[in-house]
Amino acid sequence: MREVAIVAFGQSDHVRDSAETSEVEMLMPVLHDVLAQTGLAARDIGFTCSGSSDYLAGRAFSFTMALDGVGAWPPISESHVEMDGAWALYEAWVKLLTGEAETALVYAYGKSSPGDVREVLTRQLDPYYVAPLWPDSVALAALQAQALIDAELTDERELAGIAARSRADAETNPHAQLRGAVPAGEHLVAPLRTGDCPPIGDGAAAVVLAAGDTARRLTDRPAWIRGLDHRIEAHSLGVRDLTDSPSTRLAAERAGAFERPVDTAELHAPFTSQEVVLRRALKLDAPDCTVRINPSGGALAAHPVMAAGLIRLGEAAARIQSGASDRALAHATSGPCLQQNLVAVLEGE
Repeated sequence: MREVAIVAFGQSDHVRDSAETSEVEMLMPVLHDVLAQTGLAARDIGFTCSGSSDYLAGRAFSFTMALDGVGAWPPISESHVEMDGAWALYEAWVKLLTGEAETALVYAYGKSSPGDVREVLTRQLDPYYVAPLWPDSVALAALQAQALIDAELTDERELAGIAARSRADAETNPHAQLRGAVPAGEHLVAPLRTGDCPPIGDGAAAVVLAAGDTARRLTDRPAWIRGLDHRIEAHSLGVRDLTDSPSTRLAAERAGAFERPVDTAELHAPFTSQEVVLRRALKLDAPDCTVRINPSGGALAAHPVMAAGLIRLGEAAARIQSGASDRALAHATSGPCLQQNLVAVLEGE
């Protein structure tokens, strides 16, 4: 199979409200950053793919405005997914595997501040049985957390520990929105407290992919994508076991994650309880497990909707490129209660 690597990664500073900055203005510095890292110009990119959501922007075909920041003239080979940018990376990866391009630019962005993101995300739900009840994203995550507690797979003390570790790790992440001590707080939706939930914020991220010798020319240590797969759970929450994630386990198996140990895992777990589910599915829950989980602080420190999954792949790749990791796992999710899951395995030379 053709070798494909992440050769550059950039992201914005994630903030609670970017009211004075448009999507294009938020995105352009990130695009300039990743291109500068490789020495490429926009005209050198063989394929461009983006991930975003019209529901967040509140207007149809909002992603076309972001193309102003990319430069779509002369005409470029371009695509868009109404999904987290991790799935845009998947499309670009396939494009490079087929030999139709040597390089690809993948970007994603999300502004959650203009509206009520908890209500916006109800549009992901089954439109006949669940969506009419308007359960928001935090309430559904709380149901999942309570199911874990009832099954004696976790407790509120462990969840608080995950939140504290994430905020502490975010201290070294200059782009994180939240750092430091976790406020005690009351239950937001029992059993979840504020620290168990992702911050509402705005942000963008981008990566550059390259194939074979092109990747080696563009960076000293490419983060090679050794495996990449994504799977989906049943749409109806009522037919799923919310304490488990078979789709994550299957995606990891198909991506080769269980063939050899990894030393780093960037997990897209917007809620502390979801990290518990993912660790079990990915075999990272053993007491003697030495894998570094979310050294960036993860989605609990910064969660720009539609970009947080791509950031997990970018953070894992950045650790490979810096030499801090040799074999890393990256995970992205979308939908309620870990409905859709993508797993990638990255390695250095």
